[in-house]
Amino acid sequence: MPNIKIFSGSSHQDLSQKITERLGLELSKVVTKKFSNQETCVEIGESVRGEDVYIVQSGCGEINDSLMELLIMINACKIASASRVTAVIPCFPYARQDKKDKSRAPISAKLVANMLSIAGADHIITMDLHASQIQGFFDIPVDNLYAEPAVLKWIRENISEWRNCTIVSPDAGGAKRVTSIADHLNVDFALIHKERKKANEVDRMVLVGDVKDRVAILVDDMGDTCGTICHAADKLLSAGATRVYAILTHGIFSGPAIARINGACFEAVVVTNTIPQEDKMKECTKIQVIDISMILAEAIRRTHNGESVSYLFSNVPL
Repeated sequence: MPNIKIFSGSSHQDLSQKITERLGLELSKVVTKKFSNQETCVEIGESVRGEDVYIVQSGCGEINDSLMELLIMINACKIASASRVTAVIPCFPYARQDKKDKSRAPISAKLVANMLSIAGADHIITMDLHASQIQGFFDIPVDNLYAEPAVLKWIRENISEWRNCTIVSPDAGGAKRVTSIADHLNVDFALIHKERKKANEVDRMVLVGDVKDRVAILVDDMGDTCGTICHAADKLLSAGATRVYAILTHGIFSGPAIARINGACFEAVVVTNTIPQEDKMKECTKIQVIDISMILAEAIRRTHNGESVSYLFSNVPL
């Protein structure tokens, strides 16, 4: 693959390494450091003139630092005459602030979109956006890849009685994602309707659907403090489910999340590696990881070669 350079931000070096290994390339040289006043400094270590540049940076850890670092890297490549700069953002930052749900609320996801465009990004590759309309916040092409094919593969390979399971959405917003998975597996689905008093706190839950004597698989796009899915797991067990699994694309696991999962009744909590999970796995044995580096690598390869990416919406590259 000539004329391609892949740079890694500091948020998820491991994923970037896996992507480049998959493509048979080396990570391009970049040094990111901070001055003593906490300003971010980026030095691109090789020529990018006329090259097709990909910058891998996930929205995790110190989110604002990661975002600023990504913007500076994009801009550094752009003004060093890169022919095209693609931001590969496995977990899109501020994706939950995507609408005015109360007076005077900001739409920060749109602000992030503007910042990326102004910095000089020509193309965005991301995964399981919290709301797919975020693609419309950009005037540049956005490829929103799905973890769904990898999730289906994991279910078939790791849950022996998957034919007798119910796929459950912990809130009404994820209904579409859950029905799609249930259709592919040809099983039933259920919903949990929740009423929130304020953000990150769930009030009461109502289960719609039947899980009695079945394996229940909770599916959501992200788990942050995990209050919702842990409540949902208790609800499912009390409704007669034999075992409960949770599958989340982005395992953010902030605040009390790990303690909650350890105390909850999950067989396993399965996340993808859009966010680094090594430290979390040491603290919690229930967490398992699906590697999605090959999906991002294939998307990069196809984009670079001008091929269609839509194959990846329903297939996992081998």
